[in-house]
Amino acid sequence: MSAAGQRLTIRDVAARAGVSRAAVSLAFNNKPGVSETTRAHILRTAEVMGWEPNRSARARGSRGTGAGTGTVGLVIRRPARQLGLEPFYMDFISGIGSVLTERSGALLLRLVRDLDEEIELQRHWWRSGQIAGSVLVDLQRDDPRVPALAELGMPVIAVGHPSLTGPFTALWTDDGTAVTEAVRYLAALGHRSIAHVGGPAELGHSALRTEAFTAAMTELGLADARRRVTDYSGDDGARATRSLLASAARPTAIIYDNDLMAVAGLSVAAEMGLRVPSDVSLLAWDDSQLCRLTHPSLSAMSHDIHAFGAEVARAMYDVLGGERVTGRQVPTPSLTPRGSTGPPPPP
Repeated sequence: MSAAGQRLTIRDVAARAGVSRAAVSLAFNNKPGVSETTRAHILRTAEVMGWEPNRSARARGSRGTGAGTGTVGLVIRRPARQLGLEPFYMDFISGIGSVLTERSGALLLRLVRDLDEEIELQRHWWRSGQIAGSVLVDLQRDDPRVPALAELGMPVIAVGHPSLTGPFTALWTDDGTAVTEAVRYLAALGHRSIAHVGGPAELGHSALRTEAFTAAMTELGLADARRRVTDYSGDDGARATRSLLASAARPTAIIYDNDLMAVAGLSVAAEMGLRVPSDVSLLAWDDSQLCRLTHPSLSAMSHDIHAFGAEVARAMYDVLGGERVTGRQVPTPSLTPRGSTGPPPPP
């Protein structure tokens, strides 16, 4: 990339290498017409410049006109098996896909192991012209992806609180307000010992929810606030629930950071001979179909994840169309009481 953040071109590589543009094209497409020495020189020059050949010019569509058939990138740090079970991302991706279909666009999805792998992948996608822009998810505090992708000059829509997203357009839900509503609801039912089973501590939205949970418990004068950190999987949610319910003074209510862990928690309660909600109340987050298929059905903090994904995709196309897009908050998750919450057991 140039200092101005412009995408490097075949002309730039040719000028730096001291060869023709045709020679660069032949070298990168591994076609006859240049010597192996010249080919190696061109490839080394391009690597030093951080340029990769445009494998798919159509990926960018008509950026700047608003009428492109852009390909949007999405990288998720999750094991494939876990992602397939997690309702949030399934609904979120379907929401993005609904807008891409309307625009004749496409989604380039990849699962990675860590942030370093994601940064290198995003760089490759952008420099080789495979994507028009990218959706950034699971933001961390001081996330290294933010400066790395900002340096590329790549259009990005960041799904996270503005305090996490740097210069990128942010779309987010007010998770702090939602957590506070959940705690107040359970306290109004009479619960004084409430636990929170959250996601990985390094994730920004997990940290914000934890802070809101602690603040709400303190505000209500509830000292018995217990927390468990998980990887969002059902297995980890089950382990956290088992640990809480096996403690000497078990909580009378548990708030989970996703539906999958809440369903696992419901199974653990049954395994331990506890009745829901007579012995312990359980409250899920996201409110997917899973919450309505259990017995009892799970109370949840509900929000329209499909619509959230669609809003993210529309914001991306607005950016690609040259519009100035400001960050915005999407509707806050709201409480949907069902059969898994009720008053605590008598002392």
